[in-house]
Amino acid sequence: MKVVIATAVYYPQINGVAVFSHNLACGLAKRGLEVMVLCPSQTGKSYTRTIDGVKTVYLRSVEAKVYPDQIHDVPEKKKFLGLKWPRLIYKNGFRVSVFPQLEVKRALDEFEPDVVHVQVSDPIGLSVVSYARKKGIPVVTTEHNQPEVLTEPLHIPGFVRKPTNYLLSAYFRNRQSKSDFVTMPTEMAISNLIKNGTEFPVPVAAISNGVDLSNFKPGKPAVAVFEKYGLNKNYKTVLNLGRLDPEKKVGILIEAFLKVEQELKDAQLVIVGDGVDKNHLMKMAEGHSNIHFLGRIVPPELYQVYRLGDVFATASEIETQGIVLIEAAACGMPLIAVDKGAVAEVCQDGKNGYLCNPGAVNEIAAAMVKILSDDKMRTGFSKKSLEIARGHDFERTLDRFINIYQKVISSKEAK
Repeated sequence: MKVVIATAVYYPQINGVAVFSHNLACGLAKRGLEVMVLCPSQTGKSYTRTIDGVKTVYLRSVEAKVYPDQIHDVPEKKKFLGLKWPRLIYKNGFRVSVFPQLEVKRALDEFEPDVVHVQVSDPIGLSVVSYARKKGIPVVTTEHNQPEVLTEPLHIPGFVRKPTNYLLSAYFRNRQSKSDFVTMPTEMAISNLIKNGTEFPVPVAAISNGVDLSNFKPGKPAVAVFEKYGLNKNYKTVLNLGRLDPEKKVGILIEAFLKVEQELKDAQLVIVGDGVDKNHLMKMAEGHSNIHFLGRIVPPELYQVYRLGDVFATASEIETQGIVLIEAAACGMPLIAVDKGAVAEVCQDGKNGYLCNPGAVNEIAAAMVKILSDDKMRTGFSKKSLEIARGHDFERTLDRFINIYQKVISSKEAK
């Protein structure tokens, strides 16, 4: 079977769609499928590489300098007249393939796929779908986004955001209806975006993004990890991992932890990642030695870093599932999240952690104190997290996608 995965973000970028797309491509290749990935080049020029058994075609791209590329560290704000000024342009900007149609056609003509799997409605994804429909190749679409994921970072007024979200939902539904099969990470995400009380013209299924349970598992981190990052191995650790961008609302976690450390002197907050909000967050934490920024960390060191946490916390309101939450659960951590988006299927309130109201600093702080202060509760939540994580084993995710590919291929052949 020949599978094409089309995506706007891919390895070595770090975000949910990039990580899932890379995991899927490598997992399918290990199962013996022939896989090709189409994604924007990170140099601007087109080139092809084989990575982990996957033919990866990087298409010509241009920089969108208003947003960082999620690969290089985000530089500090520049000073002028003694003040730090907002950074409006990034040296290493996010890269986008604007007119990839000819390159897409050339790559697909040569590869001759049996099925295409589109992750994002960018020009690459749209070009792949257009090609596939002309050639009678089945199309599988995974919708990773909710409208709020796109509009939240823009900070547009509510009276504008609401109709914009409605139009985006309509666009997403229209795009997905052109597919032969649609998947989303959770039932909640499907209910929020697609079902909407009406029938949908193509099959839809909830399939977890999944994690590799052989890598993400409970255990004690090596002492060297504490030493490397200047952490106290005797302190209880609240862990947060992900992009440090405003929409992830890490500042709310910092505000909550500042309340926690007034009650618990043996607690520390460990923040892993990079992004446009990092300098602002570090400013918030100035003078608080129990708040640590570890920067961007990738596997295999990442697996050890996850084991630092006694509880994982996020205040993000835009998750369609949250791969980091599954990874944390697989490492046996209790979870703290906010009751928005589609995280409730992984962070189950009162079972493996707490769901708080969005932006509720006091609630998040209280949840941190409860879990860190109660060894019995922490142990019970940990066991439930491991149980929940087993349902998100990436091998199951691979099984389901391969089964879908086979079904849509057979259906096309029958016609």
